This record gives sequence, structure tokens and C-alpha cells, in this order.
Amino acid sequence: MAEVDMDPEVARGLFEEGATLVLLDVPEGTELGIDYKSWQVGPRFRGIKMIPPGLHFLHYSSSNPKSMGGEIGPKMGLFLSLKPRELVLAHWDRNEEDLDFSATQNVEEVERVKAGLRELDPFLGPYPYDTLRKWVSLTDRVTQEVAEALQPLNGRVCAFCDVVPELQLTHTRDRAEQNLPRNDTACQNMKEGLDRLPRMKQREGTELRFSHIPKQMYPPGATPAQITQCSMDLSYALSCLLEQHYPQQPLNVLGELQFAFACFLLGNVYDAFEHWKSLLSVLCRSEEAMRTHKELFLGLISVLYHQLGEIPPDFFVDIVSQNNFLTTTLQDFFQFATGPGMDSTLRKRAEKFKVHLTKKFRWDFEADLDDCAPVVVELPEGVTLE
Repeated sequence: MAEVDMDPEVARGLFEEGATLVLLDVPEGTELGIDYKSWQVGPRFRGIKMIPPGLHFLHYSSSNPKSMGGEIGPKMGLFLSLKPRELVLAHWDRNEEDLDFSATQNVEEVERVKAGLRELDPFLGPYPYDTLRKWVSLTDRVTQEVAEALQPLNGRVCAFCDVVPELQLTHTRDRAEQNLPRNDTACQNMKEGLDRLPRMKQREGTELRFSHIPKQMYPPGATPAQITQCSMDLSYALSCLLEQHYPQQPLNVLGELQFAFACFLLGNVYDAFEHWKSLLSVLCRSEEAMRTHKELFLGLISVLYHQLGEIPPDFFVDIVSQNNFLTTTLQDFFQFATGPGMDSTLRKRAEKFKVHLTKKFRWDFEADLDDCAPVVVELPEGVTLE
């Protein structure tokens, strides 16, 4: 870990007031990082010092020794809310290839490490303050409460799902009871072979606990015209999501958007990216909600401004269709946010953001949407939709 070029007095103050992660026995070669920066662990590494108070994402990947190829394993991490002068202690568990933080609960051991912190200082890498501003801009809406509510119950954000069989089919008779093909005969075709594979599910407690986005975007008993309207304006779906998950603090949905983005960008969690896209789609297509939740959508523009600076402009292009998810989604957003009856501040901010994206990424938000616009269909009296 590279040293930070910093005034000695400033460094001393940060050392005294900042939090410290003491991470013992981490194998050399492990890829480890905090927030927006990562390193390969060297032989002298014992942790990270001078960490500013607040929310941080500690992430790491175990690796094989160079003599065995040096391959890097899947990334995992956890969100930590650190207080001034706090010391968090963890030991590397070689069997689990993970950090064990149980030592932090041992007050006596923590106090012993604190007492020897000066001697440990040469083995602690400084927090990367050159990336702090970027980290804060990407997570300023993620409170400790939001992070705790969204991260898995086991506390680990993992790039690859930990899966287990839906059914424990240890014996041939177990498969017979489930009307599944026997495993002790030759497969006749590919389908039969696939049918013999166990159905897998994510291990309980390892799932990211994102908000549920309603599959039915319209209220019960809606007319065909209302169904069409709710398919164009997703305000009903957004209101259901906010009422279920953020009834007291609707702006916390922006924290969830940032949390999902950070899990994808820094934790390599693809499911988080898919949720980010789904949540963004609902937000950007909620026209009526833009009139009633102005602050939410002003905040959305700020969140997106920082997030979109971290990803190449062609990242969202569908390889098959060549459609850009972001341009089509934001095109709807700009159309709604700059429409009649919208708050002037939101309208001006949206127009400014649109100009910024057009200049930076050369995205075209002026394409004609009429050819693909949905049409409201009134069914004859007495005719219902199945």
C-alpha cells in the first residue's frame, strides 16, 4: 500500500481521530481494498489506519500462491459504519478464506491491540484520501440503517452466489419419489441430462435484501385504460415500493440505488446491477410522482450525475439490439421532468443534466418516440381481459 503524501501534523491528527481496521494473518497476495481503492497485500500488512468516520466498504479476494498459479478468487466484502477512534479487529480464517470479526467482541483483546497501536503503526496502510471525495459522492445517501437493511443477513456481499440444492436427493429412491430420472442409467439426450442436474437456490441468509419492485404495475380492478396508463407512468408501482419499504423516509430509495451501484461497481455483484437498472427504470418513468416528490427526483439527478461518471458510455448497450438502456430510460425521464406542470427547479435541473450527458457521452435524447409509443385501447362493453 502506497504512503499518502500528507502534512505530518494532519497525518497525526487523522491517526488519532480516525478509525483503524486491524486485519491479522491476511495471506500475502490477497487483493484487499476499502471503498474506491484496492491493493495486493504484502508481507508486512496488518490493516488500515486513519479511516474517516462513516460508512465504508471493505472488500477482498483470496488468491492462490504464485507457485500454484496465483489465481484470484471471487470478491466478497462488507459495509462497515465506523466511529471516530474506533478499532475493528479481525483475523483471516484460512479454511473459510474470509475475515473473522469475532475478535472485535473480545474487549480485552481489542484493548490490548489499542495499547500497542503505535508499535503496529508501521504495518498499517493509510486510508486512500485521494479517493474519498469520489466514495462520498457515490454513497452520500447510504445511511447505516439503509446498508444494514439491504446487505445479506450473514453480512457478506459476494460476487458469486452461494447456492445449495433445492432438494436433498442423496439416494435413487429420493429421485423416484420426486418423479425425477434415475442417475444410474445412461442419458439418452441433452434434455434428460439437464433434467438430472439438481435445481439450485441461493443459500438462505446470503441474499441481498433489495426492495421488492411490484410485478403488477397497476392497482387491482384497473380498467384497460388505467392499465395502459400505469404501464406508461409507473408512479403507482413506485408508490407501492415506497409505502412498503420507505414509508417514513422516501428519499432512502436513493440510498438503495447507490447501495446497488456500489455492490456492482466495487463488489462485482451482477444481481445488484440488474436491481439498479430495474429501480432506475421505475424512478425515471414515474411522471406523476415527479410532481409530488420533487426532492426525490432532484436527488436522483445528483445521484446519477456521479454514478454515470464511473462507467464507460457504451457499457449499457445491448449487444444484440444495439439499444442503450440508459438513453431510452433517461429519454423518458427528461420527457416527463421537463413536461408541463413540473416544478421549475426540477425542470431546469433536468434540462441542464440532459445537456451535460449529451456533451459528455454524445447520447441522443431527441429520437422520435411516437413510432413505439403504446396505444390506449378501449375494449367493447362486456369484454374483459383474462
